[in-house]
Amino acid sequence: MSRLHPVDVHVGVRLRQRRNLLGMSQTKLGEAVALTFQQIQKYERGSNRISSSRLFEFSKIVDVPVSFFFDEMPANALAGRPTSGRGRKGKAGTPLEKEKDPLSKRETLQLVRAYYKIREPHVRKCINDIVKEVGAADYVERLSGRKKK
Repeated sequence: MSRLHPVDVHVGVRLRQRRNLLGMSQTKLGEAVALTFQQIQKYERGSNRISSSRLFEFSKIVDVPVSFFFDEMPANALAGRPTSGRGRKGKAGTPLEKEKDPLSKRETLQLVRAYYKIREPHVRKCINDIVKEVGAADYVERLSGRKKK
């Protein structure tokens, strides 16, 4: 069974997050660097390691610094311990953990894109304030036990 290195998995997840946030398909990203969408899939899953020169290319295409791909690295990746192939045990850096990450959800990305389409800064700030208030109120309800999960 192949072993995935947590750093490769994390870098791939960050690439996918940024690509999705930009609304870019795997095919379009692949075309920008002369690769197939299948190769992009392998990079995003962490099954293929991304070279430093390729990572530099990706950073330019998705308009982030190279360090973006290493931000928010989980503890097991920092320890450098490989994980087994497609395990779903819910440990940091595994596919199950990524499913729970709100930044990897399509709904989150759609919300962020829609938010930034609002041109008026004052309207964006009002919407931001409303969402924060609703989230805080919901959190307080859950803490007080009035609302079931």
